[in-house]
Amino acid sequence: MSLHLQRDLDQLRKEILELGSMVETGINNAVRALNDRRPELTQSVFDAEQLIDEKEVLIEEYCLKILALHQPVAVDLRFIVVVLKVNNDLERMGDLAVNVAKRAVFLSGQEAIPCPPEFSDQMAKSILAMVHDSLDALVKLDVEMARRVIAMDDAVDDVNRQMYVVLQALMRDDSTAVERATSLLSTSRCLERIADLATNIAEDVIFMVEGEVIRHNTDSELS
Repeated sequence: MSLHLQRDLDQLRKEILELGSMVETGINNAVRALNDRRPELTQSVFDAEQLIDEKEVLIEEYCLKILALHQPVAVDLRFIVVVLKVNNDLERMGDLAVNVAKRAVFLSGQEAIPCPPEFSDQMAKSILAMVHDSLDALVKLDVEMARRVIAMDDAVDDVNRQMYVVLQALMRDDSTAVERATSLLSTSRCLERIADLATNIAEDVIFMVEGEVIRHNTDSELS
């Protein structure tokens, strides 16, 4: 590998980590605003949206520049392809964090409604850990960490399904709670999608390191 290519790949790692940090902060603030009923925390999420979009465009252009200038092969080529995909996934996470923040603003002004304790505790912690660890796995090329991220997704899915059961029952019993419950269900779905995108990143790490596409494999094939 040429020194110029190594320099550009190192810069690319730095850029994708900076984007990941911005997105992590946005998700964390959106979740805190929701769980602690603190709408003032959402402003930073809204303010960061354009910065995240600009960073995503910059990273995409940088990847294309490296491909054109250096024509990388093997692991280096897979890394750039993965960064292009991760770049898009992180931007989508940022959009989902904005959606959560908007619903947090609405719900903070409404009477609280009961929901499974796993939603505000387990789900939030799991999602934040998945996002952080998927990016850590990308930088460290850590396949085992990536597989642990993938395994965490089932617990998030379980909580999301539980939210549907509990809140649909609430809406049947109390028509005044429909708007609040619908907003909370939408929030749960946004958080579940963030977990899915973190899982995508982990799967891409495995592809980059091992050259194995596992996105459409069954759970039994991953164990």
